[in-house]
Amino acid sequence: MILSRYNLNKINLPVPGLPDGQIFELPEKVLQFGTGVLLRGLPDYFIDKANCKGVFNGRIVVVKSTDTGSATDFDKQDGLYTIYTKGIENGQEINEQVICSAISRVLSAAIDWNAILEVAQSPHLQVIISNTTEVGIKLVKEDISKHPPESYPGKLLAVLYKRYQAFNGSADSGLVIIPTELITDNGKKLESIVLELAHLNKLEPAFMDWLESHNRFCNSLVDRIVPGRPDKTLNDELEAKSGYTDNLSIIAEPYSLWAIEGDDHIRSVLSFHEVDESVVITSDIELFRELKLRLLNGTHTLSCAWAILQGFTTVKEAMSNESFISFITPLMFKEILPAIPYKVDENIATDFAGKVLDRFRNPYIRHEWLSISVQYTTKIKMRVIPLLLNHYKLHNTVPEHMVLGFAAFIRFMQIKSTNDGHYTGIINNREYQVTDSFAGYFATVWANAETNIAIHQILTNTELWDTDLTILPGFKDAVIKLFNSFK
Repeated sequence: MILSRYNLNKINLPVPGLPDGQIFELPEKVLQFGTGVLLRGLPDYFIDKANCKGVFNGRIVVVKSTDTGSATDFDKQDGLYTIYTKGIENGQEINEQVICSAISRVLSAAIDWNAILEVAQSPHLQVIISNTTEVGIKLVKEDISKHPPESYPGKLLAVLYKRYQAFNGSADSGLVIIPTELITDNGKKLESIVLELAHLNKLEPAFMDWLESHNRFCNSLVDRIVPGRPDKTLNDELEAKSGYTDNLSIIAEPYSLWAIEGDDHIRSVLSFHEVDESVVITSDIELFRELKLRLLNGTHTLSCAWAILQGFTTVKEAMSNESFISFITPLMFKEILPAIPYKVDENIATDFAGKVLDRFRNPYIRHEWLSISVQYTTKIKMRVIPLLLNHYKLHNTVPEHMVLGFAAFIRFMQIKSTNDGHYTGIINNREYQVTDSFAGYFATVWANAETNIAIHQILTNTELWDTDLTILPGFKDAVIKLFNSFK
């Protein structure tokens, strides 16, 4: 039996985990760009939880922007999917199963653009959420009258312009726009790109006034490990116990955080914050951002290639290995934590770091290192380079574990192009595919230079790092030495 709206009455779950029929009649208040598991396991989870408690009372229209994957399963399952929350929290085992009913429908930007513009004209719409990865928020000089525009900011501007036209620029038709991409000041950056794109498209001054005065772009930060579907063994066990099949099910850790910069107006619109203290609306989210970006994401990023070189497939596997623990623990506590480029209370940071290691050890989460490596170069630039530079500013010495992680990253990016337009590498006699906007650059470097010269070119590429990393005393030599030690 497949999970669907009309099979809900045949499913034996406790009431908190089973949607009420009235939820399906709620208006569509949210337009979400992205079908990814992080959005489904965090913002959508919070909205569903609020709806079930009679708060917020709005559903989500999801826009599928990429050509990969399909919306077929969402259609078959009426947008329903299961969130399994499993792990340890405050010493207690958490084992929660919820059928999420927050999503009303999934529309393809390529096929259903007119329908998406119709959503823009809805009086019920209040919020726009996105997660288009770190490379999604960028300026593409394009005509927003295209069906659809190429970039996410282009699509967003087209939606906002259509809304402005539909409501004659009324003050109360403005929206709350919350990007969740992991970049600094994501809301402000998105707003600046949208404004610049509006100027490039020569949109009328009255629209520009409405855009700036009546729409709120909020900086935000999301933090929850949501690796995707349970592995086959666990999935089969869960489905046998539940009595239904779910092709969209996801597993998530108990820990969650959605920090949003906002005031009382934002709180009133995002009323779902009332039902879960993990939704934090505050005037400044920088502390949350730095702790998460450096201690969780930075540690993941610096550990990723090294774990792959050691033959580990998942984070859980690596965290069961003493040799890996002896790498990741001093990396986090002795190098990353002291180098955070923000004034952080040491006790708070130490406590957060300890929780991060506990989260990595979650026995129920299958988080694959290859999935962590997606857009690896951008992640290194944003998450690691500021730590590296600050370490040198404080100590002017080679950080032993950071440099190992960086050398392993370069080894991971020792790749070549394939006939079908992909990029692949080989480690431990196993081929892997790289998903990285700079993959073409790395493939070209490795095709035309021997090892030491290639590494020098990579380290001196200011387009990649916004700085020449060879000016850091001892860094290049240490990277080359470690690289040449890898099998």
